[in-house]
Amino acid sequence: MGTVDDYLAGLEPADADLVGRIYAVARTVAPQAEQGTSYGMPALLFRGKGLLAVMRARKHIGVYPFSAAAVEAVADRLTGIDHAKGTIRLPPDQPIDEELVRALVTARLAQIDGR
Repeated sequence: MGTVDDYLAGLEPADADLVGRIYAVARTVAPQAEQGTSYGMPALLFRGKGLLAVMRARKHIGVYPFSAAAVEAVADRLTGIDHAKGTIRLPPDQPIDEELVRALVTARLAQIDGR
């Protein structure tokens, strides 16, 4: 097990399912990503840099791409979704927008690659 798996194992089953689905989508875009930590959060890492962290908060699911530019790259998809400079807050009672997650991870991968 890795840090992401350990984090998921400690969540309530419904929360683990929601958070785990986001990580699963991210892994389809970046299958070479490894589990680790970034800024103290369990995260997927790419080339040693934070790619994506997903955390269950009291009222939302926080998605952290470790980059304000990655959030800006998907801003057109964030209408009606609470977000800030480096965070997207997803409501836990709504389906996960997998295309948004794919676009966010793709944008962050491009940054890390220098594209």
